[in-house]
Amino acid sequence: MRLRFTRSARDQFLAAVNFIKSDDPSAAEKFLNRATSSLRELERFPGAGRSIPEFPELPHRELIVHPYRFFYRAVGKTVWVVGVWHGRKLPEQPH
Repeated sequence: MRLRFTRSARDQFLAAVNFIKSDDPSAAEKFLNRATSSLRELERFPGAGRSIPEFPELPHRELIVHPYRFFYRAVGKTVWVVGVWHGRKLPEQPH
């Protein structure tokens, strides 16, 4: 499988990294490394995340890399990350 980000998810991920970086550059680097490592695992195990508790009827799943939630969906041979939200923010229904 191949991991890809939608444009909006990529922008959300970069905004999260930049937000953390503005406060603590080393924490941003650690978060980026943890997120990259965890997301790469989805290429091998796309079912590793859990159903989104707020939307259990959707085919999307989530992977938590504290303090952010990565929302994704496997389509064919691609795992699409469709949203990245801070854990305190309530998610909108993924598209």
